[in-house]
Amino acid sequence: MDQTLELAQQALAAANEAKFLANNLWLLVATVLVFIMHLGFATLESGFVQRKNVVNIIFKNVMIVSIGLLTYYFIGFNLMYPGVNEGGFFGFAGFGLTPPEGGMTDAYADYTYWTDFIFQGMFAATCCTIVSGAVAERIKLVPFLIFCLLFVTISYPMTGMWKWGAGWLDARGFYDFAGSTIVHSVGGWGALAGIILLGPRKGKYTEKGIKPIPGHSMPLAAIGVFLLWFGWFGFNGGSVLSGDPELVSLIFVTTSLAAAAGAIGAFVVSYFMFKSFDLSMVLNGILGGLVGITASADSVSVGSSLLIGVIAGILIPLSVTFFDKMKLDDPVGATSVHLVCGIWGTLAVAIFGNFDKGVGEFSDQLIGILAIGAFTFLFAFIVFYLLKITLGIRVSAEEELKGLDIGEHNFTAYS
Repeated sequence: MDQTLELAQQALAAANEAKFLANNLWLLVATVLVFIMHLGFATLESGFVQRKNVVNIIFKNVMIVSIGLLTYYFIGFNLMYPGVNEGGFFGFAGFGLTPPEGGMTDAYADYTYWTDFIFQGMFAATCCTIVSGAVAERIKLVPFLIFCLLFVTISYPMTGMWKWGAGWLDARGFYDFAGSTIVHSVGGWGALAGIILLGPRKGKYTEKGIKPIPGHSMPLAAIGVFLLWFGWFGFNGGSVLSGDPELVSLIFVTTSLAAAAGAIGAFVVSYFMFKSFDLSMVLNGILGGLVGITASADSVSVGSSLLIGVIAGILIPLSVTFFDKMKLDDPVGATSVHLVCGIWGTLAVAIFGNFDKGVGEFSDQLIGILAIGAFTFLFAFIVFYLLKITLGIRVSAEEELKGLDIGEHNFTAYS
């Protein structure tokens, strides 16, 4: 009898170890996929800017990832996940990383502390990458990097803590599975603040109307979108925080169907609006569908994911046109993709979500959107404004005409 019990205990221990290894490995794979998204952003933004600004936009994307990981190590991780003050507005667990005994987290026993940090760290820089595309082709490099340093160090972790760090929005019932608001609309609000204070590119809005400034490489932009779609499997699938076969599989399906539906929505509406088959709208429609489903990928039906995606795609050409009419110049459409579709995706949780899984009610979702949006926009606006009156944030008219590659880097992307 004792031997049987001992064998059963050994079998249970082996099963638990196998489960731990599988969950930890999946989260590390998801981390790699999210890392690839930074290549996707760099490629997408490179394609959507003029050839004279390609080195500059790639340089910013490289620096954003580097700044993001380092600041998340020093401050951000413990600001976002303080482990104290549940239901509060602020908490901080100290500088650097202090792994618990054994190297595993207390809250999630199915992966290590190091895996927890690196997965969350890959998310951290994404919000600033969103901003980089929106303010492209006319912002000074050093002031922008200072903005990113403060935005990723303070703003993103603080609002992230309100939900993911067991803060006051989590206590209210606000739901955002993988970050339609916490990551994407945060980047969108920051981008909007920057666009307002920077002003449009020279020649974009004239007395004769809006002058399109096309990107230099649609193949690069398309490659970027496919890389982002690929990485989103880790972004959403990894947010399960385990290798749960059924849930991860469902999230792969809802994520992909929303992306595909977003492409169709943008394709149809942009054709009726512009009487042309606009590739840039379809590419952003895919991204809009991905952003839209991110808040609810784990808690909506497959049919609902199609509706969320197609509505996000429809919003893209409508939003791009609206921002242009307001003379808010966004070279890559980041505000439409990440801000507008991020808001839509967060509200969609309350419309389509499975309330048995504890998803937020409409009022809770709206409060979360408004609170995070107000804090983020105000923070970004103040930082950009202070940089504007001290260092200046916009390059000279001559440098803008010549291109930031020569003006900022004395180097060109193409010989």
